[in-house]
Amino acid sequence: MNVQKMMQLDRWLGVPLCFAVTAVRALFPRRPPAGPVRSILFVKLAEQGSTVLAHRALQDAVRRVGRERVFMAVFEDNRFIVDALGVIPAENVITLPHDSLFSLLRAVPVVLSRLRRLRLDAAIDLEFFARSSALLTWASGAARRVGFHAWFGEGPYRGNLMTHRVRYNPHLHTMQTFASLVSALEANPESLPRFDLTPDSAPDPLPIFSAAPAEIREVREQLARFTGQPLTPPLILLNANASDLIPLRRWSLESYLEVAQRLLVRFPEVFIAFTGAKNEAAKAREMVARVNSPRCFSLAGETTLRQLLVLYGLAEVLVTNDSGPAHFAALTPIHTVTLFGPETPLLFAALTPRNTALWAGLACSPCVSALNNRQSVCRDNVCMQRITPDQTFAAVCKSYLGRQSGVQAA
Repeated sequence: MNVQKMMQLDRWLGVPLCFAVTAVRALFPRRPPAGPVRSILFVKLAEQGSTVLAHRALQDAVRRVGRERVFMAVFEDNRFIVDALGVIPAENVITLPHDSLFSLLRAVPVVLSRLRRLRLDAAIDLEFFARSSALLTWASGAARRVGFHAWFGEGPYRGNLMTHRVRYNPHLHTMQTFASLVSALEANPESLPRFDLTPDSAPDPLPIFSAAPAEIREVREQLARFTGQPLTPPLILLNANASDLIPLRRWSLESYLEVAQRLLVRFPEVFIAFTGAKNEAAKAREMVARVNSPRCFSLAGETTLRQLLVLYGLAEVLVTNDSGPAHFAALTPIHTVTLFGPETPLLFAALTPRNTALWAGLACSPCVSALNNRQSVCRDNVCMQRITPDQTFAAVCKSYLGRQSGVQAA
């Protein structure tokens, strides 16, 4: 299923289901949960990039109950990044297919049966205001359920399914927000949304992805076929598109082309590679043709997600819209220039000194947030257009030269 269809189903099917479950809870109230928390389930179905930002929350849960007692429910496509983080055992990652509605509905009873057998003490919904994740969290059987609640209309409706209802704070970085949900397990549920907690603002050191020698060799050989060089040359990657979740995040292809051409002139030793998903391959090849240089090629659709992490470990700089690759890159030594528009780096930037965020900060930006279900009436992303090729080129040059000299980019 594509993203838009999933969002429509979450709204039109999820809202009445959440209402029905809320009514059942009101008719048959239960006592507040008691006793220690010995096992924790995280529900984070979609968005691989924000899953990286949940790293601290996962670590906090492991410190609380032990690695073997932390579980995570995700869509199959999201599993890759959970495994790459390496915080919880692979066998504790529970996946749901989402290639079609039929396969998803068929898998739900199997997943719920497994979750029920785990006899979970707590479940934490890491989605902001999705109804499907709230329903899954409720149906997991966990006595304690932590998630965001639309107090006084402060977010999309998804019923009253949580025992610990947390107010979403749009002024906290997402890393802090996710970590606060783990801390909410200790809060008196009757006192929420008042939450006497000062979030830790220190950046969370992320693990560095470690590839097997055979994996590195395979990607090097792939690069050699494209570059014609026996050794991997200095490489700058351009991820010239974002997912269809928020099209407003896209920077213009013309701007990417200008940056690519200027980099090839400025650094004669550098090769440029366009990256992207398989459905972006045709557009990437078209851009390569327009750059018209033997030192420019396309890897869009040519790598698995795991190979993409290996590639980042071999490259110097990545330029990308605000999307998953910016967060994947934080797990590797590559320097990243991330372009923000309808969302803000104050909430979603990768927390690493190797990341440079560019954001125009217009009066109308950010226009999408958890509180509006990440929807916007805007159809003209001036916020992205205000980021100029000059700014991006300068940021890439600084990152590349800093990498070459061994100096960390600002």
